[in-house]
Amino acid sequence: MKTLLAALLAAALPAAASELVSFPDNRPQQRSQTGAPVTVINLWAAWCAPCRKEMPLMSAWYAKQPKGSVALIGIALDSEANIARFLRTTPVNYPVWRYTGNDSRAWMNALGNTVGGIPYTLIEARNCSFKHSITGEVDGKKLDEAVKLVRSRCKTARR
Repeated sequence: MKTLLAALLAAALPAAASELVSFPDNRPQQRSQTGAPVTVINLWAAWCAPCRKEMPLMSAWYAKQPKGSVALIGIALDSEANIARFLRTTPVNYPVWRYTGNDSRAWMNALGNTVGGIPYTLIEARNCSFKHSITGEVDGKKLDEAVKLVRSRCKTARR
């Protein structure tokens, strides 16, 4: 019974370490390793016009955050070539990872993105079950409000 339960729980968890790799070096990554009290995860692709529009805004927002207070990670649902081409023209100051799994729809659903659209942003705090998500384009104001909400709901995220 315990083995079956463990297998079911493992299947329900979004992105095993092998499904997320850093770009461009392809090292396995895990969402839990950011170390910041609040983590902002943004799902994007180079072919997504709203994603291309929001990324410079997110980069500027991230640059204004106190060091260590927030982690921002862009997770691309795209090919290495498309990511490289896009980042040459639109560099960002936060880590970019790439989803390499076989079922991005199921993975996004496990993150709370039941629509399956991008851009999609998830704001979560370490050791807190409350998560806030934004479907569609974000800017600094939306990110400030989302981080404030998560911090207010999660005592461990206050800094």
